[in-house]
Amino acid sequence: MFILGATVFNVVITILVFLLLFVLYVRFILPGLPEGGQDWSFSILFIAAIVASFFLYRTLLKFISKKIDFDQYFDPIFVRKNIKKN
Repeated sequence: MFILGATVFNVVITILVFLLLFVLYVRFILPGLPEGGQDWSFSILFIAAIVASFFLYRTLLKFISKKIDFDQYFDPIFVRKNIKKN
């Protein structure tokens, strides 16, 4: 459930950051661009939103991990098997 919730949260953050960047782009940058300069703008905004949401997600996860001990509440996803061969 934690992974599902974190994924949904990350997608929502990405959408919100994209909308914010898009509004700023339309408001401040678009009027000053020549017509040929608008071709790649949507792709650049989308990639910038993904990168920004990744850093926001990591920062928030580090903050939460300082407050909550994940080992106490969640079992590890990958379990190491310590098998010694003699």
